Amino acid sequence: MSEETKTRRGPVVIDIDLPDAESPQDASPVPEPEGRAMQQVTKIAAHKTGWLGRLFWGGVTALVGMMISVAVWDFVDGLLVRNVYLGQFALGLLGLIALVLLIALLRELVALTRLSKIDALRHEVADASIGDSLPAALKVTKKLDSFYISREELRWPRQTLTEHQGDIFDGSDLIDLTERQLMAPLDQMAVREIQIAARNVAAATALIPVAMADVLVALTTNVRMVRRIAEVYGGRAGTLGSWRLLRAVATHLLATGAVSIGDDMIGSVAGGGALSKVSRKFGEGVINGALTARVGLAAMEVCRPMPFNTLKRPGVSGVLKHALAGMFK
Repeated sequence: MSEETKTRRGPVVIDIDLPDAESPQDASPVPEPEGRAMQQVTKIAAHKTGWLGRLFWGGVTALVGMMISVAVWDFVDGLLVRNVYLGQFALGLLGLIALVLLIALLRELVALTRLSKIDALRHEVADASIGDSLPAALKVTKKLDSFYISREELRWPRQTLTEHQGDIFDGSDLIDLTERQLMAPLDQMAVREIQIAARNVAAATALIPVAMADVLVALTTNVRMVRRIAEVYGGRAGTLGSWRLLRAVATHLLATGAVSIGDDMIGSVAGGGALSKVSRKFGEGVINGALTARVGLAAMEVCRPMPFNTLKRPGVSGVLKHALAGMFK
C-alpha cells in the first residue's frame, strides 16, 4: 500500500446544504387559554330564535305531539277491543301520565310566578331606597319577611329584624338592616353553589379530553347552578324558569362584554396563564371556572330580591380562589 493511500484513511466529511435546525426559543408560544367552553355556553344560552324559527319549531312540536297522541290513543282503543281489562289498565296509565304532565305544568307556572314576584320585590326595594320613605320601606320589609316566613335558616334573622325595625326612623336605614339580616345568609349559600359549579367546570375542562364534552358539562352545570341560586333566594325555578334565568344572565353578560377579561378576573386569568405554561387544559379550566363564577354572580343579581347596597358584592377572584382550593384539596 502506497504512502498516499495511507494518508487518505480516516473519517470523510461530506457537506450537505441542510436548513438550520430550530432551537427551542424559535418554537411558537403556547396559546393563552380563552375559556372556549364557557364562551360557547354563553352564546348558546343568549341565542334568540327569530319569529320564523319559533313558528317552524312550534309547528314541528305540535305535529309530533299530535302524531304521538293519535298513536297512543289508537293503541289504547285497539287494546280495549282485544281485551277489556288490558285496555282499561292502559287507559288508566294514560290518565296517570296526563295527570303527571298537568302537575308538572302547574309547577312550572308556580315557579314562573315566584320569579316574577322576586322581580317585583326588587323593583319595590329599589323604589323605596330612592324615595327614602319609611312607610314604603316598612311595607317592602313586611313583604320580604312574609316571603321568607317558611325558611327555617332565616328564623333568627327575621326575629332580629322584627325587634330592631321599630327603632329605625329612616327608610334607607331600614332597607340596609333588612339586607344585612335576610340577604347575608342567602348570599353565603349562593356563593357556595357558585364555588361548586366553578370547581366542577374547571375540573371537567382540565380532565375531559373529548371535544365538546366540556361544553356539554359546562352548559348543564351552569343551568343547575342558576336553578340552585334561584332556589336559594326563594325562586324555585323549574326547567323553563332555569332556562329563562340563564338566558337573561347570558344576554346581560354579552351585552356588557362581561364574558371577556375584566378587572375582577385579572388574578384568575393570570393563574390560568401560568397554568397554561404547564398544561393548556388546566389553564383553560381556570378560565372556564372564572367565567362560570361570573355567570353565577350575575345570576345572584338576577335572582336576589334586593339589589346589593350595604353588603359587598362578591368578586370573581375570591369565589374562584376558594373553589379551586376545594378542588386541589
